[in-house]
Amino acid sequence: MKAWPLKAAQALGGFLFIALFVVFVVQITARFAFNKPLAWSDEAAVILYVWIILWAAATMVPQGEHVAFDLVWNVANARWRRILQILGNAVVGGLALAALPASWDYVRFMAREGTPVLGVPLMAVYLPFIVLLLAMVVRSLVQIVQALRGPVDVSRGDGGGPTP
Repeated sequence: MKAWPLKAAQALGGFLFIALFVVFVVQITARFAFNKPLAWSDEAAVILYVWIILWAAATMVPQGEHVAFDLVWNVANARWRRILQILGNAVVGGLALAALPASWDYVRFMAREGTPVLGVPLMAVYLPFIVLLLAMVVRSLVQIVQALRGPVDVSRGDGGGPTP
């Protein structure tokens, strides 16, 4: 990811995390200091948590930091690593691409429903899943192009390892 998009993604991730922290502080203060639990804070915390996890996985976590099954990768030579990288990314990117239409249809359908307390449209709650699928497709394509252009870095420092 280029410098400014990565910084923007990190800024949004940081903002979401700060918002979650503030909601937790409000929730804990209301519950324990005033003995008045707030229903909206539980719901807001869940929505923010979903957004943080999916946003970070889609935009902020480097490819090499995702969990990967690399038993075969570690014993393969450079040629086979390139083949494994292409195949693994083709499978993951292809599955994400295949899941996009039905997932988008479901997320769009959920716009008619709202969360019980805050009334936030469920489309807004589930939208980061679509971002994650799109990011998986783009990352897979980038990794395939990198593998086709040159040798795979055996240290996986460039994220050249198998796609999760």
